[in-house]
Amino acid sequence: MINNVSDIRIEDYDYPLPEERIAVHPLQERDSCKLLVRSGDGALSTRVFRELPGLLPSRSMLIYNNTRVINARLRFRKPGGGASIEIFCLEPVSPADYAVNFASDRSCSWLCFVGNSKRWKSGDLIMPLEIDGTSVTLTATRESRQGNASVIRFSWDNPAVTFSRIISAAGVIPIPPYLNRETEPSDSNDYQTVFSHIDGSVAAPTAGLHFTDEVLHAIDKAGMQRRELTLHVGAGTFQPVKSDSIGGHDMHSEFIAVSRDLIAELAVTDRPVIAVGTTSVRTLESLYHIGCLIYAGEWTGEVPQWYPYDDAHPRLSRKEALEAVVAALDSDGSSTLIASTRIIIAPGYDFKVVEGIVTNFHQPKSTLLLLVSAFIGGGWRQMYDYALAGDYRFLSYGDASLLLR
Repeated sequence: MINNVSDIRIEDYDYPLPEERIAVHPLQERDSCKLLVRSGDGALSTRVFRELPGLLPSRSMLIYNNTRVINARLRFRKPGGGASIEIFCLEPVSPADYAVNFASDRSCSWLCFVGNSKRWKSGDLIMPLEIDGTSVTLTATRESRQGNASVIRFSWDNPAVTFSRIISAAGVIPIPPYLNRETEPSDSNDYQTVFSHIDGSVAAPTAGLHFTDEVLHAIDKAGMQRRELTLHVGAGTFQPVKSDSIGGHDMHSEFIAVSRDLIAELAVTDRPVIAVGTTSVRTLESLYHIGCLIYAGEWTGEVPQWYPYDDAHPRLSRKEALEAVVAALDSDGSSTLIASTRIIIAPGYDFKVVEGIVTNFHQPKSTLLLLVSAFIGGGWRQMYDYALAGDYRFLSYGDASLLLR
């Protein structure tokens, strides 16, 4: 494996994060947060996020994740006022396609975490709902167990109601566990980006939370391009690296969808590609590796975790790899690439698509911090020390950074 990436010690990516530096709520004005700018020569400066359009490289192509956070946390109570059972929806099982699942009108199945699971030994859970003035009864049935998760079948007694409407009425937004508070009504708006419109995530692509319509308008006015893609963020985004080296960490699989036209555009563009958030980075870089897998005749629908570092990787140019993806889509008559990725981006990774990143400040010893370090090199600690000394706010509702090379 190239550069022995799997031997990287996660302990080397730790830093002290005082609890008071974790932003529990966002600022009232999203674009008024601090923006730490790290230029290509490593210089650090503090700006305000609404200044971003004037700080991006000329003619940039800004690409963001359009996923929308669903009300994935459903709280049932056992019949007769018994124990509270929380069901946390992770990803669809049947139908497996997100859009088709959300359009289901009688029943569907999801892979879920079940809280207080020991108290739910048998039988169904029932939740009475009222949706647009109509009474609906939602039933949850445990079909099977998969490790520490369960496959739950949801069914309801009104075929005029889709699962999208069911979960919107029955669930709550699953805010990150490190906020150490219950979901509040304001999170329904605060924890969504202004460009979110494709349901599926159980966590927000948080770098996008700072954008406002005014900032997007200023980006357009500056002659830059805006494009979107989809990666549905899973609960694994909060999974800490518990092994001593990252070789012992299993990355979670995440659903991605990218239009054929965007992939073709990326193959030939001479504009600097700026990714909003680590989810967009993972998606864009996965496109390159999908093309290499197609070229090698090894594409099975998912980018393996360690494939970027495989000695047998064909190392195509970006243009060659992305054109291979376009050719495969054209052969199938598909207008959108639907795939999944387990890619881990760590120091030693060779970026092929992304030339700049807008991102937040991430948890110690996390795969997201590894990604930042891979992009800017050994300067991540200097940057984080700068942010800590400068009273920056950290994690999902915290401040932002612009990383350039």
